Amino acid sequence: MVKSIGVVRKLDQLGRIVIPMEVRQAKDIKHDDPVEILTDDEKIVLRKYEPACIFCNNAEDLINYQGKKVCNNCINELRSKPGR
Repeated sequence: MVKSIGVVRKLDQLGRIVIPMEVRQAKDIKHDDPVEILTDDEKIVLRKYEPACIFCNNAEDLINYQGKKVCNNCINELRSKPGR
């Protein structure tokens, strides 16, 4: 879901924009963190790039689940937890 935060920024001469501090803090984006650029129809989407499993940081056998990367090992471990 796309939500407007009421901030409008102009591009500088090199095509750059500044992501507001409140947005960076809310999305846990720090200095030098990679940011992924995606397009969806008429939209440009920026998101923090997370190349590895969000649980164990493994970068192999990843599955995209609701916008997050999870490895097969963690999926199997979650499935085997009681109450699932």
